[in-house]
Amino acid sequence: LCPSAGSLIPTCRESDINSPPFLARKGERGMVEKVFSTLLVLTQGTLYMEVKLKVKRFNPEAQDGSYYQDFSVECQDHEMVLDALIRIREYQDDSLAMRCSCRSAICGSCTMRINGHATLACNTKITDALARTDTILIEPPGNMPVLKDLVVDFKLFWDKIRDVTPWLEPQGPPPEQEYIVDNSAMLGLNQVTGCIMCGACVSDCTVLEVDKRFLGPAALAKALRFVDDPRDDSNKDRLRKLVQVGGIWDCTHCFECVQVCPKGVAPMEQILELRRKAVDAGFTNHNGVRHSDSFAKSVKQSGWLNEVKLAVESFGYLNIPAQLSMLPTGLRALKAHKMPPLIHHKRPGAKSVKRIFERLEKKK
Repeated sequence: LCPSAGSLIPTCRESDINSPPFLARKGERGMVEKVFSTLLVLTQGTLYMEVKLKVKRFNPEAQDGSYYQDFSVECQDHEMVLDALIRIREYQDDSLAMRCSCRSAICGSCTMRINGHATLACNTKITDALARTDTILIEPPGNMPVLKDLVVDFKLFWDKIRDVTPWLEPQGPPPEQEYIVDNSAMLGLNQVTGCIMCGACVSDCTVLEVDKRFLGPAALAKALRFVDDPRDDSNKDRLRKLVQVGGIWDCTHCFECVQVCPKGVAPMEQILELRRKAVDAGFTNHNGVRHSDSFAKSVKQSGWLNEVKLAVESFGYLNIPAQLSMLPTGLRALKAHKMPPLIHHKRPGAKSVKRIFERLEKKK
């Protein structure tokens, strides 16, 4: 058997049965022939291939910082990226640090960046990872400090989760038995409760890259889970906190969290739902609300976005300090020839766009 591949791969020929050490135990020859025949059947049609991986390494005890190391390992065509990494750790470099547990896309431990995007290594086929490249790039999750190699400190992740009060806060005396909730009232929570806390969305969140105050997609999706729970009586207080700086209006709609989520939670969609609930609850005095209203009004009236008016209306016409703070940005845009036109014209087809808005508004 071939130990380097970590699987049962016959490496002997059928003629080897007639040579030592098989001949030394003639009484077991029949059993050996049966085992050999079984292995031959089990491995028939299985494709083995050489897989190249470039792994980002970091040793906190060394002084050379992070670096990339190339590995080559034999794998079967149906195996996952995690299988290749485990094979490297077991047979080539036992110093490689990574997290893994269930190998079934349930625990979320093996989150890492594969070819530039966060995902579960146990849920990513090697053949899929090699579809557009000849070398699989493996890096630790982003936006969190690296402890060693592919292992990061999840403190930021869990701190954000705790910030949204991830538990029910009912009011009044507790029931004599359990809380009885109608099944239809819980159907809307099916998507958000599918989160396995893997941190893939937090890893690739573009807002967290520049602003650590942002609660992040995982925490905000978790917040909706409790805002929508009929057993909770603190919805208004929850929404009041979520509209503050670093909350629901700081998401930039980059869709990265939707793309990388392995369970289809689609955190950005949950953030948009929180925005709708916050507006319905009366939390409308916010730059984000004004930005959204100005965006929609501009497209409805002219068929495209009036960027000059959008910035002014987002801050509010009477917010003079905020308006003046935009002057340096405007001057840089003017210097780089990226200043949007000051006179905004309607686009061809603007009437059709307006009819779409009116039809949707009637449905409300």
